[in-house]
Amino acid sequence: MPLSKALVRWLTSQGHDTVHAAEVGLRRAPDTELVRYARSTARTIITADLDYPRLLALAHAAEPSLILFRGGNWSEADVIDRISAVLDVVKERELQQSILVIERDRVRRRRLPIEK
Repeated sequence: MPLSKALVRWLTSQGHDTVHAAEVGLRRAPDTELVRYARSTARTIITADLDYPRLLALAHAAEPSLILFRGGNWSEADVIDRISAVLDVVKERELQQSILVIERDRVRRRRLPIEK
């Protein structure tokens, strides 16, 4: 699930420095390039693509942080409602060097880097 334009607008309206991959020429870029961009610009990736946690784990990477939506199809409104609720309780420092897995009924946090 790519970051939707509606979510970008909402996050920006909430004071977050947010960009869509397409805005920076990365619409069809491989996941590894998106990870490299996010790391170099100190951004958090928001996605439902399970490849990202795997890439971070295999690289033993501490960055970038990742917000991963799990649990089926999410409408734009559902994503905005859920991330709004999560960001109300999760502080920025808790998101740094972490994977935040957002499901409909719970949120889990895993620190990076992922070690065996």
